[in-house]
Amino acid sequence: MALPDKKFYLQDTLTVAQELLGMVLCRRVGDKVLRGVICETEAYTQDEPSCHAYRGLTDRCEVMFRDGGFCYVYFIYGMYYCMNVVTEKAGRGCAVLVRALEPLNGLMGTNGPSRLCKVFGITKELNGVDLRSPLSPLWIEKGDKPPEIVTSPRVGISAAVDYPWRFYIKDSKWVSKK
Repeated sequence: MALPDKKFYLQDTLTVAQELLGMVLCRRVGDKVLRGVICETEAYTQDEPSCHAYRGLTDRCEVMFRDGGFCYVYFIYGMYYCMNVVTEKAGRGCAVLVRALEPLNGLMGTNGPSRLCKVFGITKELNGVDLRSPLSPLWIEKGDKPPEIVTSPRVGISAAVDYPWRFYIKDSKWVSKK
């Protein structure tokens, strides 16, 4: 079980969003570990209006302003959670939304950001967890580099919709629907 080092998470957000593809998100639940290959991501940086950090530091997005490698979890539509990987240096306000996983434990329903959170039991309690440590309840392991990555505009947002900052593994059947 090899983990990406701290330098990996401090890279440019668009680079991390692409390099997370093929890595494995791991979630400890009791004595069981759930695993899924990250097959779809979206990048968000504080200098564009669809990012939670766009208006600066708030209680909601405080975790985004930490050094890369932490988990940023937020609540949407009054019923769903979404999980992000914080990127770049402290003070920058950047993250990568994990949009879909290819499950490795026979689980289903991980093709969408809120769906994967439901299946993996990712809630606000995991906001701020260090993804760089296998001692955390949630962490990321290195995986196989995907053969081909597709780039497209992000989905499900109303600002900066034309940014081609959504990345996914070509031909993955686990990628979320538009």
